Amino acid sequence: MQPPLNAPSQSPEIFNPKAKSIKIPLTETTAHQNPLGKVDPLTQKAQMPTVSQVHKIRDNTAERPKKPFLTAFLLPKYWGIWLFMAILLPLVYLPLGWQFKLGKWLGKLIFKLAKRRKNDTLTNLKLCFAEYSEAQHREMAEHVFINAGVGVFESLCAWFRPDVFTRQVTISGLQHIITSQQLGKAVIVLGAHYTMLDLGGRLASMFIPVDIVYRPQNNKLLEWFIYNARLHIFNDQVAHQDMRHLAKNIKSGHIIWYTPDHDFGLKQGVIAPFVGVPAATLTAQRRLATLGKKQGDKANPPAVVMVHFYRQTPVDMPKGKKPHYHITFSPALDNYPSDDELADATRVNQLLENFIRIDATQYMWFHRRFKTQPSGVKYYQ
Repeated sequence: MQPPLNAPSQSPEIFNPKAKSIKIPLTETTAHQNPLGKVDPLTQKAQMPTVSQVHKIRDNTAERPKKPFLTAFLLPKYWGIWLFMAILLPLVYLPLGWQFKLGKWLGKLIFKLAKRRKNDTLTNLKLCFAEYSEAQHREMAEHVFINAGVGVFESLCAWFRPDVFTRQVTISGLQHIITSQQLGKAVIVLGAHYTMLDLGGRLASMFIPVDIVYRPQNNKLLEWFIYNARLHIFNDQVAHQDMRHLAKNIKSGHIIWYTPDHDFGLKQGVIAPFVGVPAATLTAQRRLATLGKKQGDKANPPAVVMVHFYRQTPVDMPKGKKPHYHITFSPALDNYPSDDELADATRVNQLLENFIRIDATQYMWFHRRFKTQPSGVKYYQ
């Protein structure tokens, strides 16, 4: 049988350490793939840049000043947070396998101690996966907390030691973002709250500059710490109530990461099924999707795509192995927003559900997702 057109006629090249090395010039194409121009001294081939090197290419931190340190952060009410960070931060320099073990232990500890969060998680799982037994719900709930414990270390590494994730990520659907940007469109990326927390943003921003819409922390010290840690990850950070700032970024053609999977009541949304359960669903992204910079006299509204972050490696990694992550971007949603707000909310929730079901224990089930109910029923104690 003849090989298909454009198929390689030879086996892939295998590196032979005894062979005489051939110097390969850094061509324009290679330089585009590797803008840092780093070359492996042994093979004379372009090296893959590290995570932090990729971010330095388009780092605009100087344009976004840090939140200032306040002397009030030294007051006794913040000492517990300082102690926790003093214990936790040095641990990010341990091997990832050790960090995963510590994260697993941390998750199990929180599962035992945080009774309200544990009960909320079990309630959510019983509502959404009624076909499972009580023992299965408990096992799933414990794995949610284990993944969240690992996610604490993943996020800390994303902030302070990102190069441990070099070569540990694959991505699909990136062309949907690039195509929209080439058409001069802003892109609204709709995602969910997964247990890997900020690592998903760090990995995605290796490929595209991303703005994040976030809810500021109530604790001012945590807000100072997290906001400044994220400066080297996200292109911009927009508080969820600052709609003017958000609209400005959309009209400037930015890529916006927005998570519409929390219950903020019905002032900002509608009741739509989420994993089979009625849930208050944000619809602000529908209004945002009507904005965008104009192309001449014509409107050029943003593209809306879905995103999913997924750790493909189990928590209990074999010795010597590293975790692997995958990012999926969907094609741009057609006819979004439509004239039907409820249909749009149902559609987005169904797409999120499809991603969540890939591994339901990597979703943050400990939030009170179903606290707003049209019937008035109270699921949470």
